[in-house]
Amino acid sequence: MRLILAILNKALHQSIVVLGLILFISLSGVFFFVQQPSYAVTYPSQQLTPEEKIDRAYEYSEGAGIREEDRQEAYQQAVKDSQSLQTMEKAYERNVEEENAQPTLGEKAKELIDTVTGK
Repeated sequence: MRLILAILNKALHQSIVVLGLILFISLSGVFFFVQQPSYAVTYPSQQLTPEEKIDRAYEYSEGAGIREEDRQEAYQQAVKDSQSLQTMEKAYERNVEEENAQPTLGEKAKELIDTVTGK
């Protein structure tokens, strides 16, 4: 009988400790009123100009700067293309030509097989 009471007493103490820890963890979240950082630009004065974006990218690495320049050029081209319907059609034709100029996976595989077999 004493063994059963000892086991029940130990189980009761463990459950009280577990409930206390759960309560502590739950309530600790209530007392933290720290605002998480926001990376969104809220004011127009905080926005970077394209030149500042390129300069910042070059600070990271030369490759990042080159990619940022290409991105800015593509953006400027897209802005120009969106000015009228004719330029949008030209941009579409230019994109279709670029896609058709790139060989497909099947064509690449055929070329690889030809080079391996010596044909």
